[in-house]
Amino acid sequence: MEDLKRFSLKSLGAHPAMCPDETIQGDRWRIGILSDCLVRFEWSDDGIFEDRASQFALNRNFAHPDFSVYEEYGRLAIKTDKLEILYDRSHFSQRGLSVRLKDSGQVWHYGDVPEGNLGGTARTLDKANGEISVGAGVLSREGWATIDDSDTDVLEELSSVDGEDNPFGTWVVPRREHTQDLYLFAYGHEYKQAISDYYKLSGPTPLLPRFVFGNWWSRYHKYSEKEYLQLMDRFENEKIPFSTAVLDIDWHKVDIDKKYGSGWTGYSWNRELFPDPQRFLKELHRRGLKVTLNLHPADGVRAFEDDYDAIAQEMGIDPALGKTIEFDAASPKFMEAYLRFHHRMEEQGVDFWWVDWQQGNTSRHGNIDPLWMLNHMHYIDSGRKGQRPLTFSRYAGPGSHRYPIGFSGDTVVSWQSLRFQPKFTSMASNIGYGWWSHDIGGHMYGYRDEELEARWYQLGVFSPINRLHSAVSPFNSKEPWNFSGEIRETMTEALRLRHSLIPYLYSMNWRAADEGLPLVEPLYWSYPEISEAYSFQNEYLFGTELLVSPITEKTSSDTKKARTAVWFPHGAWFDLFTGRQYEAPDVDGKQMEVWRDIKQIPVFAKAGAIIPLQSWDSNSVRNPSELELVVFPQATNSFDLIEDDGHASTLDDASITHIENQRDKHHLSITHRGPNESIPSKRKWKVVFRGVSDGVVHVFVDSQEVPFSQGYDAEKLSLAVEIPDVPASSELVVELSPEVYVVEDRRVQDSFDVLFDSQMYYELKEKAYNAIKSEGIKALPQLYTYTDDSVEMNQHIPDNVIHALVEVLTRGDK
Repeated sequence: MEDLKRFSLKSLGAHPAMCPDETIQGDRWRIGILSDCLVRFEWSDDGIFEDRASQFALNRNFAHPDFSVYEEYGRLAIKTDKLEILYDRSHFSQRGLSVRLKDSGQVWHYGDVPEGNLGGTARTLDKANGEISVGAGVLSREGWATIDDSDTDVLEELSSVDGEDNPFGTWVVPRREHTQDLYLFAYGHEYKQAISDYYKLSGPTPLLPRFVFGNWWSRYHKYSEKEYLQLMDRFENEKIPFSTAVLDIDWHKVDIDKKYGSGWTGYSWNRELFPDPQRFLKELHRRGLKVTLNLHPADGVRAFEDDYDAIAQEMGIDPALGKTIEFDAASPKFMEAYLRFHHRMEEQGVDFWWVDWQQGNTSRHGNIDPLWMLNHMHYIDSGRKGQRPLTFSRYAGPGSHRYPIGFSGDTVVSWQSLRFQPKFTSMASNIGYGWWSHDIGGHMYGYRDEELEARWYQLGVFSPINRLHSAVSPFNSKEPWNFSGEIRETMTEALRLRHSLIPYLYSMNWRAADEGLPLVEPLYWSYPEISEAYSFQNEYLFGTELLVSPITEKTSSDTKKARTAVWFPHGAWFDLFTGRQYEAPDVDGKQMEVWRDIKQIPVFAKAGAIIPLQSWDSNSVRNPSELELVVFPQATNSFDLIEDDGHASTLDDASITHIENQRDKHHLSITHRGPNESIPSKRKWKVVFRGVSDGVVHVFVDSQEVPFSQGYDAEKLSLAVEIPDVPASSELVVELSPEVYVVEDRRVQDSFDVLFDSQMYYELKEKAYNAIKSEGIKALPQLYTYTDDSVEMNQHIPDNVIHALVEVLTRGDK
């Protein structure tokens, strides 16, 4: 029999019982001091308290805080370094239980609902056309938030469940009735610490395999083997890289006898479309693609399935009866058989499963949410051969981050949907859910708008997972060649850029797992005391180096550009692609409109930023032999490029290339530590210093000066240095002369470019340009006064054109 110990509480890393020294208990109440800011409140009518792991809480013993207990006015008082708790020892009530946050003076009373909760996430975006309501997260502007864990099930080591043998050892069972189990997160504005302790309580975010950070192709379409492979070959010929092939429902039999119901659920390949599934999957793997198949398991296993006889016999059903084997998430016997027949298809070459559960959150056993159970079982089962586990499914409540990746559902194709996705993605980090995969480009209904699709592709580049998808329609497919020239180019470049970012994204994957910091962070995590950090909800930090403010509005007819509002935190920032510098000298930062044409994305690198990139000219996701670093001036900074063999579980097992951008020394150094068996023995490095001038460069390998090639792109303010054949174990140093950091002021030329593209009278363009050449930023007030009567009376410079010029002239080039 297969070893199922991976489902044990030990394998899950669970330590569910609180430390007795950190609890205060009465006959029917118990208070656990989990950290200085995290408190667990329990009530039990029978005085028996819950020490088993729940679907949410795995580890209640991690911080060991200091606290004191005393009496105050006849009440129990508990004091930590951060909190003061008062409790009357009665059934929890608003009057009888309160917690004061020492730093802010804010007081939580039992039953309070924070008005300033910063949001969490939702189970699905199915049919969403714009903003929807989301559940609460564990962060709020008041400084406190709660998670009520009273109604979730608990995990218990059991040899049998409801009379069935339990081969998994651990199973989900209901809690005792008449209990309350409440967690208070009272961290003030220490948001990152709150999330860190949330992960300690509920389990860490797992490491994802490298391939998931490339592009995913998905479409609800009745592909055949031939059509699908021809499509992948065309992508390869067009040099559009993909790492993951997604097959929607039509991989299996759909047109079935009506006596079985709908064809939505299925587990048997459609042999008319895929006559040899193993050959098909092998061909996808040969092209460098991993494969996931869509599952809708709600209708169980019916008599037309290839594996029906075997499963029926396992379940004790006579196959001759043709009786449907009902889907039963509460049955260990069923779930063992269910997983086993998936293994057969995995042996054919299926890499992971897209679990598309849409049937609600109830099951035969009261509280068991089938979606949670599917996520839990599929995820753990997927790692049975030693590979990193992976599933692809909807969000099933707090703790769901343990089962990445999230499928957000079938959104409507509209600007409203696009506008909401950046906010939705960043809010999810407030409940620790960092790996959403959206239907990039939108899925259903809506309308064709090529600009919308291009902007959605650009958002996809800077999303946790970039998966294109579309509904079953001959008119709604996302291949770039289905769109007009400039839009096609924009889409293609977006997909190439995403693939190039894999080294950066994979390093952030390690950061998320090791440090508990998701790839996408709301601004207020880093700037909690600045009001603008809360106002700019579609803007977010993307890893350690980048600030992203996606364009979600249509292009202005006046400027031929679209705008987005950006808040720049204090300091220097650089346009990732052009090197233009934006200065925010005030401690509260600086807000402004930025304008970009259809090919441009508003992404900004912090001063000193280091962004590693790889080639996009194939589907390969292997640790590359050629790497590019895009490096920015104005600050000292370091970056750890993390690579591995796909099996490493700790940083000690990973290969780390440490990159130092040292402002005072005017040089960049690259050194390596850790095992290097997983990376090429030699590498070609291309270091692109952006936001700089041309100048003298020296390159050293292990302190010996070596030859290199050098080039300068004046439009992108980029100095490129290429060094071939650098041993992985060697130290590489690139030294720059000081004049490199003295950059030409490009504001006049950039103003010309704005005016050149603008749809307005020529005489007004010339007036504006001459004023800017002579007076620079001081010309701005005059621009509103200029008129042109040569063709039509009283024509003015369009406001949007002036706004675009304001960006150029006030961004703060140095």
